[in-house]
Amino acid sequence: MAAETDFGEFQVLLLDIEGTVCPISFVKDVLFPYALDVLPKFLTEQWDESSFAEYRNAFPEEYRNDRSAFEAHVRDLVARDVKASYLKALQGYLWKKGYESGVLKAPLFPDVPPFITNAHAAGQKIMIYSSGSVPAQKLFFAHTTAQPPDMSVLISDWFDTVNAGPKTDVASYTTILSHYPDISPARWIFLSDNLNEVDAARQSGMHSVPAVRPGNAPLPSHHPLTEFALSEFTPASVSQAVAAIASKKSA
Repeated sequence: MAAETDFGEFQVLLLDIEGTVCPISFVKDVLFPYALDVLPKFLTEQWDESSFAEYRNAFPEEYRNDRSAFEAHVRDLVARDVKASYLKALQGYLWKKGYESGVLKAPLFPDVPPFITNAHAAGQKIMIYSSGSVPAQKLFFAHTTAQPPDMSVLISDWFDTVNAGPKTDVASYTTILSHYPDISPARWIFLSDNLNEVDAARQSGMHSVPAVRPGNAPLPSHHPLTEFALSEFTPASVSQAVAAIASKKSA
């Protein structure tokens, strides 16, 4: 079995967040409702503040000058789970005070902190790619249930739908790779609970395997990558999953 700090050929571990390093319920049942709960008071207090202007002006023009329409649009986007970049930026802004006050803490799966810590100690780069905005990602990893809570210091880089692109587009992963031209795509691995994202990453030249974590919907049994899905994050399990895929391709 591989040693706890042996990641084989991997130099970069690119991680999804929701349903991969934390329960999917945290985002849908805690973060989203929290943002909607504080939104009315926030809009009352911040609508005309210069600090809020960049978030308001990022919304479509018809919502920028009507507080009620703005709030209704936010609630509609959240209800339909629309991953609009301007909504993600606003949510990150709203979550900031919740994290800083201690009301919000990111509940990492128990195997994630040692997984990230061991990888960092072994010289691997840990990077994040999520549909949540980069500021929201940084807040998440700076305020976790791990000890110590701030894991953001172990993260080398951050990608979202603004600086990389949609997570199901191959071009987004190519963009991420282009930031590190000296690292071969074959030395990257992307872990995500979304099979479409896994497929896109693999088409870019990265390694990628799906994650099946507590609370996630089951992966479709007919998909060829489902049998290689990870249920736990350890260096050994990741390496074994990739080795199994490689052996099946060469068979």
